Amino acid sequence: MPSTVLIANTGRQTGSPSSRRLRADEKIPGVIYGHGMEPMSVTVDRRELRNAVSGGAGTNTVLDLMVTGPEGSRVYPAIIKDLQRHPVRRNVTHIDFLQVNLDGEITVAVPLRLAGEADKVAQGNGLVDPAVDTIEVVTTPRTIPDEFVIDISDMDMDTVIRLADVAMPPGVTPTGDPESPVVTVLTMRAEVAEIEAADAEVAEEQAEEQEGEEAAEGSADAGASDSSGDADGE
Repeated sequence: MPSTVLIANTGRQTGSPSSRRLRADEKIPGVIYGHGMEPMSVTVDRRELRNAVSGGAGTNTVLDLMVTGPEGSRVYPAIIKDLQRHPVRRNVTHIDFLQVNLDGEITVAVPLRLAGEADKVAQGNGLVDPAVDTIEVVTTPRTIPDEFVIDISDMDMDTVIRLADVAMPPGVTPTGDPESPVVTVLTMRAEVAEIEAADAEVAEEQAEEQEGEEAAEGSADAGASDSSGDADGE
């Protein structure tokens, strides 16, 4: 995986007022730590960060974080460890960078993507359900997969794709239980049967009500005829 350069600056003031001013200027406050270094407060440009993670690896992109300050510049190999977002606008408000050893193993979550159309599932009134959005793996920074792609074209109503069924590139090891489900099928048969039963019950009740109304109308007509006959006789 090729590296991506991202420029960060040190020397920012800490605290909420300073952070708000930075964000208003399209800067994102952050910190870099890990691999034996003291945590360092940094600032990155919002647009440059967006460009840096726009590739297939997304937030798992290995960065050459070029930190500049009064004492000069230094490059730290790093990945994004955490992104904090505004609860409403969802824009990034703070970022944590983790310095990594390019030859050492790290644990990361890799996105999962489904490909293809599960025609047999659709014909059986089912729904393909990804049980997870990401798969956690252990690997070196340079061999982090961009994503895991699972073809669901051959799935049927009884198919369960488990973690052990997901192909892993060399040097990539999943951390989860091999038997844990990754993609399953939700069946809608029970729900459909309940709806049909409820519709049948309503139809039966309506038929009984109609029969009752017709019987009542018949009794009323018969009573009216008897009354008419009695009057004629008098």
